[in-house]
Amino acid sequence: MDVDYRLAFELAPVGLVLSRNRAIVDCNRHVCEMFGASRELLVGQSFQVLYPSAIEFERAGLRIAPILNRSGTYADNRIMKRSSGETFWCHVTGRALNQSVPHEAGIWTFEDLSSRRPVKAALTAREREVAAHLMDGLTSKEIGKVLAISHRTVEIYRARLMRKYGASNTGDLVHKLMVG
Repeated sequence: MDVDYRLAFELAPVGLVLSRNRAIVDCNRHVCEMFGASRELLVGQSFQVLYPSAIEFERAGLRIAPILNRSGTYADNRIMKRSSGETFWCHVTGRALNQSVPHEAGIWTFEDLSSRRPVKAALTAREREVAAHLMDGLTSKEIGKVLAISHRTVEIYRARLMRKYGASNTGDLVHKLMVG
């Protein structure tokens, strides 16, 4: 049986993107539907168009590169942005095609988590990053190391998140972030 790889790419049950130097070389139908944009609008664009802010795009690139260098793969949950401006939680997994130059070329999957994890409050870029790491079970000290900020600064962001979500403690906050 011959496999039509182009058809398989196009009809995959997750969003697929081929990248070169953090730009979209190709994407499948699922990515277009998820982000609310046509292939023509996405191909050739920087991944930055999928992020809520340029700062988050830059920080993600800095965070991802050393992990891709070390293991060749990367995965996390993060807030992304549809072309309409709506933000949503997304599970992103990537593989560098050349581990020694991680952003040179890669393949990335995107899974929309919004049905299980809605974004309920307006969050700043840093609050979104802290929220994502809290949901991964990291402590303030661990988040501080990942984001290159002090754990006390992380605690300030966590307190802001707790106020915005009306959470009584970190466990309650994580629950509210996950279920909305």
